[in-house]
Amino acid sequence: MTTANNELGHVFLVEDDTSLASLVEDYFTMQGFKVTIEGRGDLATARILAKQPDVVILDIMLPGKNGLDICRELRAQSDLPVIMLTARTDEIDQIVGLEVGADDYICKPVQPRLLLARINALLRRAHQTESNNKDENSKDIFQFGQLAINKIKQEVFIGDEQIDLTTNELELLCLFAAHADQVLSRDDLLNNLRGFGYDGLDRTVDMLVSRLRKKLHDSSNKPQKIKTVWKKGYLFVSDAWQN
Repeated sequence: MTTANNELGHVFLVEDDTSLASLVEDYFTMQGFKVTIEGRGDLATARILAKQPDVVILDIMLPGKNGLDICRELRAQSDLPVIMLTARTDEIDQIVGLEVGADDYICKPVQPRLLLARINALLRRAHQTESNNKDENSKDIFQFGQLAINKIKQEVFIGDEQIDLTTNELELLCLFAAHADQVLSRDDLLNNLRGFGYDGLDRTVDMLVSRLRKKLHDSSNKPQKIKTVWKKGYLFVSDAWQN
């Protein structure tokens, strides 16, 4: 973390709308954050990696390079928390954003207070992850038949096949593994992933589960490894990974 003692965190905003950028900068500065702004997508990745902020806010539509490509570039080199800004009605942006490794998304028009809540949740998760990694007693390695998960090394294998997962997908899989054979509600999952509960509309968990099933070779029509429990949530089946 690069946070100074007198700052709550360093927010890097990639946004070409100068009015919105100024609004976010003013609000977060008043809350005690350091804010860096970049308006061009083709300059963003290099500046972000050089600054090493605590959290990145990425608009999708940018001059020079779009936010999805920037997120891909960042994920190839860094685990910095990333929040995508998406159009309210464009669900595909939300899905693709999560697929390329974004940790969260906010629909425009942006409400600074909601954005602050999401950022604080991400920062709490990041600090908790750091604490867990320093805890020698924390369980970061799981084995279920052919499925092997090593959270510290960020590695997942089914037999000899390595499975490439995004940060969010790995986080969700580890959450399932730590609660194997227990039904986890969307509220449980969303609280752990993003720091607040399910509002009945957010599809983040459903989309991530769908992606996990596909990558882990589970059936989308009749899943046997990560089952849907009607009106209750999801169930990770510990003995379904033998073959």
